[in-house]
Amino acid sequence: MVTLKTKNSILLGPLQFVTGIVERRHTLPILSNVLVDVTDHTVNFLATDLEVQIRATAKLDTAHKAGSMTVGAKKLQDILRALPPDADVTLETKDSRVTVKAGKSRFALQTLAAGDFPKISEAKDSATALTLPQKELRKLLGHVQFAMAVQDIRYYLNGVLVSADGHALRVVATDGHRLSTAVTKLSEATGKIDAILPRKTVLELIKLLDESDDPVHIELHQNQVKFTFAGIEVISKIVEGKFPDYAKVIPSGYTNHVTMNRQELLGALQRASILMNEKVRGVRLVFTKDALSIICNNSEQEEAEETLPIGYDREALDIAFNIAYLLDVLNNLHTESVLVSLGEANMSSALFTVPGGDDFKYVVMPMRI
Repeated sequence: MVTLKTKNSILLGPLQFVTGIVERRHTLPILSNVLVDVTDHTVNFLATDLEVQIRATAKLDTAHKAGSMTVGAKKLQDILRALPPDADVTLETKDSRVTVKAGKSRFALQTLAAGDFPKISEAKDSATALTLPQKELRKLLGHVQFAMAVQDIRYYLNGVLVSADGHALRVVATDGHRLSTAVTKLSEATGKIDAILPRKTVLELIKLLDESDDPVHIELHQNQVKFTFAGIEVISKIVEGKFPDYAKVIPSGYTNHVTMNRQELLGALQRASILMNEKVRGVRLVFTKDALSIICNNSEQEEAEETLPIGYDREALDIAFNIAYLLDVLNNLHTESVLVSLGEANMSSALFTVPGGDDFKYVVMPMRI
């Protein structure tokens, strides 16, 4: 029998950190549960989908007898969310049930044996360790996550490459049509290592990391990576496979450069897309002297055109791109302006960077419409 008594707010915070990876319907029923470990003045919540595992810890106001239980993660979260934050909550196990009490509210939930809960075993091989501020890792992942593939048969594209070498940490994502990469400096030198993080791990990290200078400690093993920060531990398997040679995709030697206000370009693309063909998501970018025309058409012969004044005095260019790929980069950057570099041909890829910086690059391939 396990008994846990504390304020609702103490339980709800760490529980919400781990439930993001829990699926309501799973082939293994226990994976829909969260493992609750009580040890003296601490409670740990642990959830896993066998690819990534998240543990969140909270301190208790009073001492408790050690014990473990599992309970439906989403159900418990919904119950605690519906209760006042300052409510006194009791979780108590008996037979195959967990009873949740708060004031005059009472909920009896099914439980499964805590001993049967599957955990990802921590790697025992030597690790490459590095530390950086939470906000820096969150920014890095945020600058590339939108370029990850979704359920691609080339499974190594369904994630983000993390590459550490010396004083640099680089992240890269590509779906074969566009590529995004960002890099940051490390305070301490580290050995060279490459690892592909699964898509789910990347998205959960972005949600869990905050905009603070508090550290996140990373341990990169051969087949596993562990992130530790602010009472949270994320252990993830690494995607097997060889990531494409991203350096070959990034164009160099482009001579056509245009600096544009990010919000103005974003707004113009969003307005032009109102009349866009839903099946063919192509937008034409027509560069002429001091002007950029953004043109979208649909199957009903309707057309939208936006014109922006720009500082451009090179040869005229008429290039088409998937508008979603352009909106993605503009929505996920938070700079005032973007630098767009173009080749001489109308079927050249476009390179998006930040003026005056070399820590972010986004390449998008053209399309025929």
